[in-house]
Amino acid sequence: MAHFAELNPKTNMVKRVIVVNNAVIRNESGKEIEQIGIDFCKQLFGEDTEWVQTSYNANFRGHFAGPGFWYDRQNDVFV
Repeated sequence: MAHFAELNPKTNMVKRVIVVNNAVIRNESGKEIEQIGIDFCKQLFGEDTEWVQTSYNANFRGHFAGPGFWYDRQNDVFV
């Protein structure tokens, strides 16, 4: 399963994290693409929302995000 964090666009604080089925974020070749997941989240919650993928196993972006975490855009990590 893929996880996506919704950000407050003004503060970069995580508002919530949702789970998206991996099949949803795969392209025609079967490769998982973050932007496909972001587009899916925007379809569900509104085009004015902002999403970033987070890793449950902390394989990327430092930590698994949760409400209250902050997304450091410059370093592309959650803190």
